[in-house]
Amino acid sequence: MKYKGFLFVGCLLVVFNCTAQGKIDSFFKPSDTLNNKRKKAVFVSEAAFSAITLVGLNQLWYADYPRSKFHFINDNQEWLQMDKLGHLFSSYHLGRLGSEMLQWSGATPKKQLLYGAGLGFAFLTAVEVLDGFSSEWGASSGDVIANATGTALYVSQQLLWKEQRITPKFSFHNTRFANYRPEVLGASFSEQILKDYNGQTYWLSANLKSFFRDSKIPKILNIAVGYGADGMLTGKGENSPFLTEENLVKSRQFYLSLDVDLTKIDTKSHFLKTFFSVFSVLKIPAPTLEYSGREGLKAHLLYF
Repeated sequence: MKYKGFLFVGCLLVVFNCTAQGKIDSFFKPSDTLNNKRKKAVFVSEAAFSAITLVGLNQLWYADYPRSKFHFINDNQEWLQMDKLGHLFSSYHLGRLGSEMLQWSGATPKKQLLYGAGLGFAFLTAVEVLDGFSSEWGASSGDVIANATGTALYVSQQLLWKEQRITPKFSFHNTRFANYRPEVLGASFSEQILKDYNGQTYWLSANLKSFFRDSKIPKILNIAVGYGADGMLTGKGENSPFLTEENLVKSRQFYLSLDVDLTKIDTKSHFLKTFFSVFSVLKIPAPTLEYSGREGLKAHLLYF
């Protein structure tokens, strides 16, 4: 089944390469000078997306719970900090895509950082405000710090190197833990990607050629360090009320793996460049070393 998936992606790339010509490719080509129509389109689309998403969250997620005065909670010990890495990842990539959209409009690098890179932090801060007014949850200072860290990771690299040498990435695999609490960890695959922290891995993927420019290292080759955790049926506390098996304990995992920087693939197609940029959020399956306190060191031929 996995090989069929790779074949499907390969076919898609061929189709994209054939169709991303002429007007389509011209559309995705960044403007050399400021294009006001594009700039307005970017701001309008970002504002509309943010507004629709926040209204939808309010109706679908928060409306069923009573409101409260704005308050903070301390959830920094929950889910072995996997949720905090999710905030960092989301803030970084929302800001990166916001900045790249402004680049597409022909905005200056300064304005790309000023108005684009802060998109992730601004949007996720608005979500924290909704949390803060909900009696069921509360705003989290840890989430705000993670959001700021994700934005800072993008901005600092642009200021220091004018490129992104270190990229947060994400991978996911199914786990058995969702079967115990599907209402919390997800009843379907799409829900589990978002809710089941046991199957999530967050990575920092570094492009080697960017650091060793005079070397013969392939420019698409990255090395990635990852963090994950499993055995989690609750955010904090014991698992025992939800278990049918004994001795299941929460555990952290650390990973070292190879990766590919899709944005370094040579292509003249601006459509494909956009495609690679969007999907560079995902870690490529590759040989991986894993260490955990529970099982020690082990190797994976392919890990995702």
